[in-house]
Amino acid sequence: MEENRIVIDRGALLERFLHYVSFDTQSDEHTNTSPSTAGQHVLAKCLADELQSLGAQDVWVDAEHAYVYARIPANQAGSKAPKLGFIAHIDTSDAVSGKDVRPRLVESYDGAEITLNEEGPVILSPAEFPSLSGHTGQTLVVTDGTTLLGADDKAGVAEIMTMAQLLLSDEGRKIPHGEIALAFTPDEEIGEGTKHFDLSRFDADFAYTVDGGALGELEYECFNAAEAELIIHGRSTHPGDAKGRMRHATLIAYEFESMLPPNEKPMYTEGREGFYHLTLMKGTCDMTVCYYILRDHDRALFEQKKTYFRECVEFLNRKYGAGTIELTMEDSYYNMLEQIKPHMHLIRTAEAAIRTVGGTPLERPIRGGTDGARLSFMGLPTPNLCTGGYNYHSRFEYAVVEEMVASCEILVQIARRYAKGVPADE
Repeated sequence: MEENRIVIDRGALLERFLHYVSFDTQSDEHTNTSPSTAGQHVLAKCLADELQSLGAQDVWVDAEHAYVYARIPANQAGSKAPKLGFIAHIDTSDAVSGKDVRPRLVESYDGAEITLNEEGPVILSPAEFPSLSGHTGQTLVVTDGTTLLGADDKAGVAEIMTMAQLLLSDEGRKIPHGEIALAFTPDEEIGEGTKHFDLSRFDADFAYTVDGGALGELEYECFNAAEAELIIHGRSTHPGDAKGRMRHATLIAYEFESMLPPNEKPMYTEGREGFYHLTLMKGTCDMTVCYYILRDHDRALFEQKKTYFRECVEFLNRKYGAGTIELTMEDSYYNMLEQIKPHMHLIRTAEAAIRTVGGTPLERPIRGGTDGARLSFMGLPTPNLCTGGYNYHSRFEYAVVEEMVASCEILVQIARRYAKGVPADE
C-alpha cells in the first residue's frame, strides 16, 4: 500500500527525542506533590512553547500540575470525524537514574554485543535481550550504561510532536483529518498520570496513549491493580535479654511474605497471570513497613488475591496480637478491556494503520498499566500504541529509530482514517 504512505521527518523526530531525554523528569512517589518533581514543570513548559511555535491551537500548560494540552483543528469542511486524542507522559521511572542521560546512536547495528560502558562492563547483549536480533541494519539509540534512556515515554512525546509538526505544515494540510486533541501528562510512572487530567479541556471522543514498545504493539487489556501498605509493629528489647519479650517486626514481615504463593511473583508469571509483588521493605525490630502491589487481568482472581492478602494479615494478627499489622489497601486501576469492547473500531483502525506502515499488529495484554486504563474508566476509551522503545526502566533501554518513524506515521494514518467519521458498523 505504498500509495498510502506518509513521509515522516526522521531527522526532526530524532532531534526532538534526543532533546527531550536531556530533561531530568523522573517522578517520585514519596514527595506528595503533583507533579512529584520540579523537572516535569520544565519539560511541560518547553513542550507548550514548541506547540505554540508549530501553530497549534488552544495551547495551555497547567502551571500547577504540569499537564500540557493543545489542539490541531480539522481540515475538512463539515467533517464528521470524531474528536481524536493522542497522549504521552513526560515523566520517567525512578527505577534507574534519569539524570544526565547521555544517549548514543548505533548506526547500522550489526547484531553483536554493544558495550554501553567499559566500567563493569555494562553490555547490551542479544543473548540476554533477544529483541536485539530483529534490529540488524537499523539505527539504535542506547544509553551509556549509567542511566535509563527515557524512551518511556519521551519517544511517544517526540512522535506526537512530530505528527503535530506535519499536520500543521503546508504539506500536512493535504492530509485529511478531523479535530485532534493532544496532551502530555506528568507522573504516569507512579500511577498519577490522570490525577488532575482535565477531560473537558482535552475534549475528545476517543484517544490513544502512545506509550507502548515494539512496532505493532496495540494494547487494550491491562491488569486490575491494587496497592497495599503494611505497618508491622514489633517490640524491641536488648538482644541479651530478649527471650520471651522481643517481637521482631522485620521477621514478621518475612513470615508474611513467605505466606504468599511463591509461584505468583513477577519473575514466575507471564501473559495474563497475576502476582503479588513486594516493592519496598524498610524498618527495624521495632517497626517495619512493607509496600506491595497486587495484579491480575481477571477481575475475580484479582478480588481473590486481595481477600487472601487480608486473610494473611488477620492470621498474623491472631498469632502475634491484634494490631500487630496495620493494612491499608486500595485499588489503583482496572482492566480497560471492558471499556474498549463497545468501541472496537479503535482497535481495527489502529490495526489497519500498523499494516499500512509495514508492521504486524501485536495485541498483547499489558503487564502493567497506562494512563489509558484510568481514562477509559473516566469515559474516554483509550487503548495504547507502540513507540519503538525496548527494555524500559533499565540501563539497557534502547529505541529503534526506524520503529519510531513508523510509530509516528501510525498516528497520522489513524487520524487520516477517521477523517470521514467512525466506521459505519459501529
